[in-house]
Amino acid sequence: MKRFISALIGATLITGGAYAQSISVGPGGIGVDTRGPRDRVIEREVRRDSYDRRDDRRRVEYRNRERCRTVITREETRRGVVKTRQRVCD
Repeated sequence: MKRFISALIGATLITGGAYAQSISVGPGGIGVDTRGPRDRVIEREVRRDSYDRRDDRRRVEYRNRERCRTVITREETRRGVVKTRQRVCD
């Protein structure tokens, strides 16, 4: 019975590999990707475009922000050094 099951799995993987572009085995189970190389390139380009748009939005948000810096003041007292931090925006 064990030989039969292993032979059945092997035959399925061999015949399925001719049609499938990739077979992945992971914690979620067995996955078969039937997309061709052209479909993958198209999907990759779509992802890249959405990333570029997100990146452009971040640049615009960065330009519109105020220019701020942190000023640290150190004072010595009898008990030791006291540091105060202030955020100064131009």
